[in-house]
Amino acid sequence: MEENRKTIIALKKAHGHLGRVIEMATNQEYCIDILQQNLAVMGLLKVANARIFEGHLNSCSAAAMRGTNEKRKKEMIEEILEINRLSK
Repeated sequence: MEENRKTIIALKKAHGHLGRVIEMATNQEYCIDILQQNLAVMGLLKVANARIFEGHLNSCSAAAMRGTNEKRKKEMIEEILEINRLSK
């Protein structure tokens, strides 16, 4: 529950920062300032993504691996590998 709350906080912070980035770009503010704010958004999204992924591994993936359905286990592994590929 606490991890979910922290994830939501990170996502809300990213949302707020993104609004500021859009505003800065619209107002044609200094590029480096925009880039710094954009990096802050990306960092917050990375934190949220890592928390969501960890939650998935500890719940959905763990349950599938404890089960007896070999097809589901293989699908879960493929799903995790695909997310890993997409995150690079």
